[in-house]
Amino acid sequence: MRPRLLYLVGQLRTGGMERQLWSLLQAMDRRHYRPAVAVWNYHEEDTYVSHLRALGVPLHPLPRGISKPMRLRAFRRLVGRLQPEVIHSYCFHTNFAAWWAALGRNAVAVGAIRGEFTRAMQESGPWLGRLCARWPRAQICNSFAAAEIVRRSRSLFAPGQLYVIRNGVDLRRFRAVPLSTAGQAYILGVGSLFRVKRWDRLLRAVLSLKRRGLDVLARIVGSGPLRESLQQQAQALGIAACVEFLGHREDIPGLLADATFLTHTSDSEGCPNVVMEAMACGRAVVATDVGDTPTLVDHQKTGFVVPCGDDAALVERMATLIADRQLCRRMGEAARLKAEREFGVDRLVTETLTTYRAVGWKDRGSA
Repeated sequence: MRPRLLYLVGQLRTGGMERQLWSLLQAMDRRHYRPAVAVWNYHEEDTYVSHLRALGVPLHPLPRGISKPMRLRAFRRLVGRLQPEVIHSYCFHTNFAAWWAALGRNAVAVGAIRGEFTRAMQESGPWLGRLCARWPRAQICNSFAAAEIVRRSRSLFAPGQLYVIRNGVDLRRFRAVPLSTAGQAYILGVGSLFRVKRWDRLLRAVLSLKRRGLDVLARIVGSGPLRESLQQQAQALGIAACVEFLGHREDIPGLLADATFLTHTSDSEGCPNVVMEAMACGRAVVATDVGDTPTLVDHQKTGFVVPCGDDAALVERMATLIADRQLCRRMGEAARLKAEREFGVDRLVTETLTTYRAVGWKDRGSA
């Protein structure tokens, strides 16, 4: 049975993009829409391979060990064989491939801008970055901040039609758990161990909190190339006993339930999943003012938003929540209410399908 919706992704490793695709497909009426996923860089051991197979979603790996032009042709042949109605590139650097594969076929192509637009263009390279920024004509941003950067760019290499669909959270999986208002403060940080996430800020903040005599333990969840250097930094700062590097974990709801609050210290973001997930679990958030974070977190109501690079403000806000657990609890309760109003995954599905129709998809049903 041919798929109606074909998603093209770069990989199925552990990341926010992969989690959002899985959440979208999990909540979708898969019998009606018959989604399938093509993977540009496929590895059988990647985390979301088994997750998508458990949903019964067909996976189509593209050949490895061949040049990019050859892979483009292989994807176009795959599209010719499957004949989907919509081809949705779910990450920026595969946008042009989705457009080119749909060219001359009876399929609607949709691209993606996840995170910061100019950074995505730079990381894709001078030529591919421009092509992926311009084609497909219709692209979906996962943050209002990214969309605003695109609109201000006034560049020829930008999508002609831009839609914003924020990430979604499974509110049944990320449930509100009462906060313990006594004992040691558990500070949780979740994200890949790359420089842009700026975990060095969190480590320096923990040092400052310890110097104030506050009883804290920071848990950092995620994998990446900086793990060893971050562990060495914690050792050099004398806080190794106060920081745990947990690596990749699947039990994020449980870790959030144990946490006092979430801290997010990134230099660049789109619509950070973990901020929304923490709020859904009834946890206050202290985060830098990047991407859509300032509109996700209501400053002084569901947490604190601090200027990116203002380490002193970061420490002060964390210290406030550690010292005043009742405030921390009230903020977490307000965060859950906002998550229930705005973050549900059903909204993600509805807005995504509505966008497909807006750009020309004729949803004729399963017949």
